[in-house]
Amino acid sequence: MSGTTEEQLVGMRCTACRGDEPPASDQEIAKLKPLIPDWVLLEREGEKRLERVFKFGNFAEALAFTNKIGAIAEFEGHHPALLTEWGKVTVAWWTHKIKGLHRNDFIMAAKTDQAFAESQK
Repeated sequence: MSGTTEEQLVGMRCTACRGDEPPASDQEIAKLKPLIPDWVLLEREGEKRLERVFKFGNFAEALAFTNKIGAIAEFEGHHPALLTEWGKVTVAWWTHKIKGLHRNDFIMAAKTDQAFAESQK
């Protein structure tokens, strides 16, 4: 994982995560978090999560982005919490089965960033 870039994260696929896999270590989080600098690392209900708010010009653009992230999540088999409001979408990634962060969450955050960049073109 050393030397990984955000582009490499985007190119990775989520691996099936079983409930017996350990959450990402603090060391792994420290290596991966700089690759997705716009995401906030937070803790809710005792679980580490990645969260980012994406801004849009209206509700239709926010909804289109929500649907795009939903399609990516379905393809990868890894699903976020999405809150769609007028002009913004809040996306939160964490791995429910392990009640914390996994490398998959960083992969999906990078894919979300890429989808946002594409939506702004």
